[in-house]
Amino acid sequence: MNILLTGGTGYIGSHTATVLAQQGHRVVLLDNLSNSSETVVGQLARILGAAPAFVQGDVRDAALLERVLRDHAIQAVIHFAGLKAVGESVEKPLEYFSNNVQGTVCLLQAMRAAGVRTLVFSSSATVYGEPQYLPLDENHPTGATNPYGRSKLHIEEILGDLAASDPAWRIACLRYFNPVGAHESGLIGENPRGVPNNLMPYVAQVAKGMRAELNVFGNDYPTTDGTGVRDYIHVMDLAEGHAAALGFLAAHTGWHAINLGTGQGYSVLEVVRAFEQASGHTVPYRIQPRRPGDVATCFADPAKARQHLGWAATRTLADMCASAWKYQQGTGQPA
Repeated sequence: MNILLTGGTGYIGSHTATVLAQQGHRVVLLDNLSNSSETVVGQLARILGAAPAFVQGDVRDAALLERVLRDHAIQAVIHFAGLKAVGESVEKPLEYFSNNVQGTVCLLQAMRAAGVRTLVFSSSATVYGEPQYLPLDENHPTGATNPYGRSKLHIEEILGDLAASDPAWRIACLRYFNPVGAHESGLIGENPRGVPNNLMPYVAQVAKGMRAELNVFGNDYPTTDGTGVRDYIHVMDLAEGHAAALGFLAAHTGWHAINLGTGQGYSVLEVVRAFEQASGHTVPYRIQPRRPGDVATCFADPAKARQHLGWAATRTLADMCASAWKYQQGTGQPA
């Protein structure tokens, strides 16, 4: 199958490209390089033996998208492109709605014009908002609490309306929990520009001596050690979930929301201890006040993914930390 990956040189897109290519699919990567680098294409060539096709462009350029879809005879799209930092979204809501919502509408218009009706969308557990019960299943009420989460929820609603309007559409919204880790080769991984927004790359940079210490926001939550608990999923498990979603859509029309998580929560300090074990380095940390909007505990019910996709996460927290450390050892100083 010919598959377009928007945001294809990003963290999750690049790892998904390896899985799909190794399954025999032809992948085309489209990215505006706002939070990634074209060097990823070269790293993918080292992993795969040949570089995937790459187009530099923005998902808000509908004419470019339609041309790419036609020129490469694309049969399905996995839509990763978008801005993704919760805190930044509060400061820059217009940028988030422009990139995420407007970008998706442009992509959908191009897909409709090119006759492509199969889409896997990179959604997020943030669409659930404040957990009303745990674990979070797909029937949990939605209600995002920040512009990033609302952009994902708006897109899900747009996609639901689109699928209801035309039975030819096949759409899976994959609600990620907390992707971490890196490819086993150590050649690709999470390498954010500037200060990392996510826990694992920050911990990795502290372990490597690139940053002095980790800030832990809150140690008075009702959890085993007082720090926040999250469902961390290895990025390669997540990538395999996308491949499984494409297989599912081959036999199912309509709109489908599916969690991709492990069903297991780990606290911030459990992650720190696991990373110290994997790296052999101490990770100094300082307790800071809670951040507004952070919840105590959040983890998935992954039963629907097992039932419908035949998929389940298999990699452990130790695997996540070891792979992230292997990748971190090959990266440079932070921006």
